[in-house]
Amino acid sequence: MNLIGFKVEDFKSPVLVGSHFEELTAKDLEGKWSVFFFYPGDFTFVCPTELEDLQNNYRNFKDAGCEVYAVSTDSEFVHKAWKDHSDRVSKVEYPMVSDRNFELSKMFGVLIPEEGQALRGSFVVSPECEIVAYEIHSPGIGRSAKELIRKVKAAQFVHDHGDQVCPANWEEGDETLSPGIDLVGKL
Repeated sequence: MNLIGFKVEDFKSPVLVGSHFEELTAKDLEGKWSVFFFYPGDFTFVCPTELEDLQNNYRNFKDAGCEVYAVSTDSEFVHKAWKDHSDRVSKVEYPMVSDRNFELSKMFGVLIPEEGQALRGSFVVSPECEIVAYEIHSPGIGRSAKELIRKVKAAQFVHDHGDQVCPANWEEGDETLSPGIDLVGKL
C-alpha cells in the first residue's frame, strides 16, 4: 500500500514533552513539517540508540522548521520511566508519543498486531498533513537521523520549488534538476 499523499487523519494521543504530559492531535501538525518516528518499544536495544541519534540531530530538524515525534505503543508513563532511567533516552527533548490504542500505528501501516508493537517507520509529513516520504524497516535494522533530515530538506525544497527535483544524494545547497524535454536522455 502506497502512503505518499496520504493525509494524516484526526487522532488524539498522549505525549511526553520534557518531563510533563500533553496531548497531540492532527490539528497540531497543520502548517508545519513533522517527522513521525515509530519504534518497537521502550526498554529495548536498538531503540535507545536511534532516539539518541535523533536527539543528537534534533537541532538540525528544528532549524529546518520540523518537529520530531517518536512513537511507540508504550504508555506515556512507560516513556517517562524509560527517560528517567536510560542515559541515552534521558537526553531526548522532542515529544515521545504514546500509541497504546494502536491508532497511529494502524494509520501509518506499521502495526505488528500479534506483537502489539510497531515496525521501525519514519514518515515525513508536510504542512498540509500529507505523507511526502517514508521508509519502513524490520525491527532489527536501525536508522540514520542524518539521512532522515536530508529527506526532510529535500521534501521541503521540492514542496517550495515545484518545478525542480532533487537528484540522488542531494544535500541542501546542491544543484537540482528542472525536468523537461531538454533533459530527456541527457542524464
